[in-house]
Amino acid sequence: MDYMQQDAFDTVSAQNAGQVAGTGSADLENMTMNVTGPLIRVDDPPKFELESYIANYTGRTRFNRLYLIGTCSTHLSVEALKAAVAEAKSGRDVTRYERAVRALADVAPNDAEANPDTTWMDHMKKSVKAETDRLEHELRGYKNNLIKESIRMGNEDLGQHYSQIGDLSSASKAFQRMRDYCTTPTHIASMLFKVINVSIERGDWLNVQSNVIRLRNLQSKQEEQAKNQPKMSAALGLSQLHSGSYLDAANSFLGTDASLGDSYNEVLTSNDVAVYGGLCALASMDRNELQRRVLDNNSFRNFLELEPQIRRAISFFCNSKFRPCLEILEAYQADYLLDVHLQRHVQTLFTRIRTKSIQQYLLPFSCVTLESMTKMFSPGSESPTDTSSPFVQELIGLIQDGTLDARIDLEKKVLVSNQVHLRKEVQDSVLDSLENYAREAHIRILRTNIIQAGLEVRADERKQRDERGKGSAFDAMR
Repeated sequence: MDYMQQDAFDTVSAQNAGQVAGTGSADLENMTMNVTGPLIRVDDPPKFELESYIANYTGRTRFNRLYLIGTCSTHLSVEALKAAVAEAKSGRDVTRYERAVRALADVAPNDAEANPDTTWMDHMKKSVKAETDRLEHELRGYKNNLIKESIRMGNEDLGQHYSQIGDLSSASKAFQRMRDYCTTPTHIASMLFKVINVSIERGDWLNVQSNVIRLRNLQSKQEEQAKNQPKMSAALGLSQLHSGSYLDAANSFLGTDASLGDSYNEVLTSNDVAVYGGLCALASMDRNELQRRVLDNNSFRNFLELEPQIRRAISFFCNSKFRPCLEILEAYQADYLLDVHLQRHVQTLFTRIRTKSIQQYLLPFSCVTLESMTKMFSPGSESPTDTSSPFVQELIGLIQDGTLDARIDLEKKVLVSNQVHLRKEVQDSVLDSLENYAREAHIRILRTNIIQAGLEVRADERKQRDERGKGSAFDAMR
C-alpha cells in the first residue's frame, strides 16, 4: 500500500471550495468526515463483496464509504466509484456528484459515466434553490403564527433538506434551533440524534460527545431510554475512537446493547461495532480483561458472532497464541483500511496489539533467543538474528523507549529480560518489617517505664501548674 499526499475522504479540491450555486451556503469543507492524514492506497483485495457490503448502510454514509473505497482500493476503484456516482445522482448533493465523476475520470477516463451530466446538474441546482426558498418561506410563516410545533417541524424539514444537499453547517444550526420548540422528551431526543448524526459526518467529535451526554441526562421513559442506549453507546464509542481514546472506545462499544440491530445503519452497523470494539479492546486491555469483558460478555457475544475472525483473534491472544492472532488481523487489514472510520487508526491499533503480544510472550521467560522470537513475530525474514533486520530493530526501539525492560545479547543472540529478584525483595521487606517492629517496641517499653517512674507529664497537670504560676505572680504584684 502506498501513501499519497491528499486526504482520502474529506478534502475538497480548490476549485470547489466555496458555495455551490443553488444549494444555499453549503459548507463544503465539512461536508464529509473530517479525516486527517495521507490517503492510503490499498493494493490487496478486500474479503468483502462490495454490493453486499454497501447494502448494509443507508443515508449519506453509503456515498462516504463508496467514495473512500473507490479512491483507495486498486481492485474496487472503478466499481466503487461508479456506484458512488449512481448514489450521488440518486440524491440532491450536486457537489458529491461532481467529486465522484472527477474521481472516476481519473481511474477510468473512457467510461461513459466519467462525463458529468450537466443537464441533471443544472436541473438539480434549480430544484434545490427552489426547495430551499420554499422551506425558508414556510418557516417564516410558522414563526409569524407563533405555533411551536409548526416551527419545530419547519426547522426539522429545513435541516433535513440542508443535510441532503451537503450543507452540513446549516443543517446543524437548523436542528439545534429545534430545541427551543421541543415540548416532549421524545422531541428532544430526536433533535439530539439528528445533531449527533450531522456532527459525525462533519467530524465534530467533541460535539458528538457533548450531545450524547445530554441524551443520557434526558428525563424520558424507560422504554425510550432502552431504545436509545445502543445508539448513544455506538456514537460515543465512535467519537472516542476518532479521538484516540481506545480504552474508552472499547468500553463504549462493549456496553452497546445487542438490540442495536440495523437501527443505526445511517452511521454504522452491528458488524462495525464488533470490529471497532474488538480491535480497541485488543489494543488496550490485558488478557484477563479480554476474557472477562469481551469473550464472556453475553451482550457483546452477539456482535462477535457477526465477525467471527475478531472473536478468534481475541481467543488466540488470550491463549497466548500470538502468531495466529496477528495473522488474522493481517489477513483482514485491507478490509479495515477501507473502512471510513477505522482507516487512519489501523496502523496505530495494529502496532499496539503487536507490542502487547511481544510483551506477553516475554513475560514468562528471563531469556529468549532472537531466532524463536523471529519465528513467532516475523516468520520468513532473512537473517533474523542480524542487528540490521527489521524485527531486531523493532525490539531495539521498544527497549529504547522503555516499553520492554530487557537487553539484547548480540554475542549469544538472545533477549534477556531484566528480571526482578523476588527473593531479595521479600527478604528486604521482612528486614524492614523487623526493624519497624523493634523501633515501635522500644518506644512502647520506654513509655511504660516513664509512667511507672511517675515522670509522665499530662496535659491537664501542666495547665494547672501554669495557672498556679500565674496566680503567684499576680499575688506578688499586689
